[in-house]
Amino acid sequence: MPGLLRPLTRAVTYTRWLHLLIGSGVAWVCGAIYPGLSSPSRTDWLFVLLDPVPLMVLAAMVPAVRRAEGLQARMMLFPGPHATEGDGEDPGISVAPSASWRDRVRTAVWLVFRLEAGCAMVLMTGQLIGMVFASLGASDEPADTDGLLLPVVSGWAALPLGVLLVLAEFAMIVAMGRLLARAARRLLGPSPAERLAALEERTEQLLERNRIARELHDSIGHALTVAVVQAGAARAAADPEFTDRALEAVEETGRAALEDLERVLRVLREDGRPASARPTLADAERLLDSARASGAKVDVEVTGPVERVPGPVSREGYRMLQEALTNVLRHSGPVPVRLRIAVDDVRLVMNVRNALPPKSAGVTGRGGSGLRGIRERATLLGGRATTGPHDDEWQVHVELPLK
Repeated sequence: MPGLLRPLTRAVTYTRWLHLLIGSGVAWVCGAIYPGLSSPSRTDWLFVLLDPVPLMVLAAMVPAVRRAEGLQARMMLFPGPHATEGDGEDPGISVAPSASWRDRVRTAVWLVFRLEAGCAMVLMTGQLIGMVFASLGASDEPADTDGLLLPVVSGWAALPLGVLLVLAEFAMIVAMGRLLARAARRLLGPSPAERLAALEERTEQLLERNRIARELHDSIGHALTVAVVQAGAARAAADPEFTDRALEAVEETGRAALEDLERVLRVLREDGRPASARPTLADAERLLDSARASGAKVDVEVTGPVERVPGPVSREGYRMLQEALTNVLRHSGPVPVRLRIAVDDVRLVMNVRNALPPKSAGVTGRGGSGLRGIRERATLLGGRATTGPHDDEWQVHVELPLK
């Protein structure tokens, strides 16, 4: 029983009722002009219900009407301060103007449905309330002119009948409100084009978040790995001079990481800074210096004009190299590293090799978000990347097209 009465305590039940009554207002204005509402016949009632339909269809041709109806439906048909359902989900009502004839037709059907449902609600409400007053003897209209369609019950049955009629009125309000909300979702909901646009926007947001996550992982992860390796080496060496060099390397790596973090935060703040502010392969020397400062012996061989590599390829190549060196320091420590970078007219080839520590002899290279990120970056650029053991060494091999 409390569950049945709960809708009567919700404000949205009565805002839906009001929404229905407002929707029928045009019919009563037109009916007051012609044929009049003083003593209408059945034919007159038919005119009242059908006269405003052409006006509703004509109004639906205006694109802004769909937006106005969507905003009104959000505010009055669904609970919550932001016109959402109680669980916080969007009600599925579009607030965009009509962008196609399909949208205009759906809006016209909605306006006509709201008009006729509102008129039916007014007539049924009038009949129920009139019967309650007539049954209780509160009406002084004679039975032949009171406009009631059903006979009035008097005597001892009048009171329970009046209670039932009041409950029927509330049940009708709840049922019609729910029907109107369901119709609004179907007729004022997003069109396929709007759904596709929203899906594309959501996809772009997820891709941007994924890119930012990779940026932070590569940059901050590299800095923390270098700091950990340097701190461990300084503690093991117990040499003040070596400790000074280690702290200097940590300082330089931390400063570079802060610069990268500031670049990522600029993207989040959308302050219009160009994406080209991100480091490229032309700035790879600082990665090599950081690795060397951590104790790794890096042998570098570069062939071809690295500075002519297109910006997107060069920036992603920098991040791949950063992750490859970070992976070496994290899993193998300060071991010799061979780096080969070759650039020709059609592609960039980057190969990073290092000795495998004994405990890593069985590693397959399939795990780890960093190595997976390298492969994902290469795939997005139309290239390929392989990571894993090769001839008793760990290899990261990347090939990226320049066009």
